[in-house]
Amino acid sequence: MNIKQFSLAAVVLAAAALTHPAHAVVKTIELPPDGAQLKPSPLPGYAKAQANCVACHSAEYMLYQPPTAPRGYWDAMVHRMKAVFKAPIDDADMPAIVDYLAKTYGNEQAK
Repeated sequence: MNIKQFSLAAVVLAAAALTHPAHAVVKTIELPPDGAQLKPSPLPGYAKAQANCVACHSAEYMLYQPPTAPRGYWDAMVHRMKAVFKAPIDDADMPAIVDYLAKTYGNEQAK
């Protein structure tokens, strides 16, 4: 190994040591309890919303949406969560989630 190869190897090892510290500090975050829960429903979208929606935000978010919001609004919101915020929602689950949201929080609520 010549001096240039040795110097390059030393730089690579030093950079690796700086980017991967031996004693990484692990921090945990304790979130406050959620003040709202999703409204229970026999609709299949209820379980899917519990698994997908409240994994990222509070169920209280749904309460801030207009109760007159039509199905198209909820469809756009679910698609936005996936496209913009990268929510890991399976495409096959999206219609059931939209149905649950429209019928539970939107203008399709039972009177």
